[in-house]
This record gives sequence, structure tokens and C-alpha cells, in this order.
Amino acid sequence: MTLSSMTGFARSQGAQAGWRWHWEVRSVNARGLDVRVRFPEGFDGLEGPARILATERFSRGNISASLTLANDPVRGSIRINPEVLSQVIAALDALKGKIAAAPPTLDGILALRGVLEPQATELSEAELALRDAEVLDSLAMAFDALLEARRDEGSRLHAVLVQQIERMEELVGQAERLAATQPAQLRARLKSMVDELLAARTGVSEDRLAQELALLVAKADVREELDRLKSHLTQARNLFSSKGAQGRRLDFLAQEFNREANTLCSKSADMELTRTGLELKAVIDQLREQVQNVE
Repeated sequence: MTLSSMTGFARSQGAQAGWRWHWEVRSVNARGLDVRVRFPEGFDGLEGPARILATERFSRGNISASLTLANDPVRGSIRINPEVLSQVIAALDALKGKIAAAPPTLDGILALRGVLEPQATELSEAELALRDAEVLDSLAMAFDALLEARRDEGSRLHAVLVQQIERMEELVGQAERLAATQPAQLRARLKSMVDELLAARTGVSEDRLAQELALLVAKADVREELDRLKSHLTQARNLFSSKGAQGRRLDFLAQEFNREANTLCSKSADMELTRTGLELKAVIDQLREQVQNVE
């Protein structure tokens, strides 16, 4: 089974030279391949390589990747924010004598949010290049996980599509059996009408009526539509086991299924055959909906 869905989600993470990051990647349906990558400021140079990583793995889908990056305070340095510290001291002075409380301690003041700020580790060009390479490696891992997630979803999707194809095969077989009796039923019905017309002496010759009868029987012949439906069903099964992205071909086949089913219903002269054709159309609609998720 080689079908792959266009829906999936994956994550990866990494760390290097005092930096920590994680990727989130997801994909949804799209007519083609649309890749969008969100980087923090200063990482725009990685967009091109990131797109290449996506195109190497995917052929269809709206794929979005988002990088979250943080400096590791253990590896970096910290500084006191003088503005925030001044505001804290001013607030403490304003509260003196108004609130009965123990005086603040230094560690308590430094623990207040914003008083101490982590500083990014300064990296050399070589370290920056190594970090960027590690970030891209993490993205490749995330894309590989997304690829696997899409294949897992494709496996479940494959099972649904096979059930729908099997049901369509049953309905086409049922339609063949009903269509085999349709000419005889049509002839009997038209013969009764011919007899009534002749009895009424409408002036229509028996030869002319026979010609009209033959024309109507030919128009009601659905064998060609049934043969094409069976051929399309065989093609669909072959596509399920073919290599590469098959979503567009399956979508085209679904449209052809619908075209033949519409013609079958319009040519039907039997109520049961019409019901079978309508049920076939309903299954085809379900198939078309599922096929939209296939890569």
C-alpha cells in the first residue's frame, strides 16, 4: 500500500551552543504543494533550504512549519534591567510606612520579573553556521515524522477507499443483472403501447413503430456505461498499489465514475436499476470526498 494522506502533524526539537528550539510541522489538503515556514528574526536565510527539505519529501499539501527558539540561560549570561529595578525601588519607597511588612531582601527583588534579563550567548560565525545546520537537521526530522504520519493516515484512508470500491463493484454487478432484463421489459411495455396505437388506427405504420421501438431500445442500452465503470474500478485498484502520488488520478477517476453513473440513471427504464444507479452515485460522492485527502 503506497497511498499517503495530505493530513498530518509532527514535532522535533534540538539544542546547540546555548540555544534550544523546537519545530512544529503540519499539513492539510491542497491542489498542489504550498510550503510556508515561520522563523524568528535573523533566520530568514534558512527559508530556501527549508523549502528544499519539504519538496524532497512531499508533492502535494499545504505544509506549514514553525520554529520556536530560545537561548539557554544556563549557557548564556544575565544582566540587570536598570529601568525595571528603578521602578521597583520607587514603588518600595512609596510604600514605606504605609504597610507593616518586613523590608524586601535582595534576592526577593532580583526574583521579580524583568529585573534580571537573560542575555543571548554570542556565537562566532562558525558556531552560528553549526547552529543553523542543526536547526535544519531538526526540521528534516520533523518532516520525516510528518511523512510517516501522512502515510499512517493514508493507510487508514486506503482501507476506507477499498471498502467503497468493493461496494461500487457490488452495485455495478447488480446493475448488470438488472440491465440484462431491461430490453425485454422495454419491448413488452412498448409492444403494449404499439398494440394500443394500432388498435386506435392512428395511421402509424407497424414498420415505423418497429423502427421507433428499436431506437428506444438502443438509447436505453447501458452496457457501455457499465463496461466503462468496471474498467475504471480496475484502474482505481491499480492506483492503490502504484508508486508515487496518486491523488490527482484518483480524483479524475472519481469524476469519471460520476459521469458514467449519471448516464446510467438517465438511460434507465427500470425503477430498480434507477435505485441502484442512485445508490452508486451516493457511494461515488463518498469516494470523491475521501480522495481529496490523498496526496
